[in-house]
Amino acid sequence: MKLYHYVHCPFCVRVRLGFGFLGTKYESIVTAYDDEETPVKLTGKKMLPIVVYDDGKAQNESLDIIKAQDTNNLLGWDALAKNLEAINPLLDKSGALVHNLAMPYWIWTPEFNESSRKYFQTKKEVKRGPFKNLVHNQKSFADDLAKLLEDELVTELRPFYKSDKFTIMDIMIAAHLWGMYVVPEFRFSEAVNNYLQKVKAIAHFNYHEDYWR
Repeated sequence: MKLYHYVHCPFCVRVRLGFGFLGTKYESIVTAYDDEETPVKLTGKKMLPIVVYDDGKAQNESLDIIKAQDTNNLLGWDALAKNLEAINPLLDKSGALVHNLAMPYWIWTPEFNESSRKYFQTKKEVKRGPFKNLVHNQKSFADDLAKLLEDELVTELRPFYKSDKFTIMDIMIAAHLWGMYVVPEFRFSEAVNNYLQKVKAIAHFNYHEDYWR
């Protein structure tokens, strides 16, 4: 099985975390962000992650990909169904803040070259405005993210999100937050950092693994 993904993408990180936890074997293919041809050829649209199975069939949508591998329901999908009204707003709010803070840093990681960097920045500035303005406002974004995580994540850790067991919800949350580790001006609280590191260990996850092959 092949996994086409972007290193920075939270939805791609979801799949890598899920596969790591489940012990799913796959070939990792980091795709250039300005490569439109590959994803469109595989699924008809520019959206990653994509898995291509041994029979040649392709699938995207991160949760569908993970669920297809979780045949024994090890990730507690029923917990997600019961908590959608809580986790979806948390992911939406935290995701917006993470993107505002991390995007200007992601484009300078080894994942990007000059061409893909320009493509990414041009696309994302349509929605978020000039990256230089995001950087100028990073303290406000960082303060808002820290408060959000304290109010809506830390208070719900038991020690996992709303549960004493590791579930798909922890993968979803960690995937959205992990990219913040590249932002030097931001520090997770001890509680959030410990939680994310626990998820990392359980999922056997290495964010930068593909850079060291």
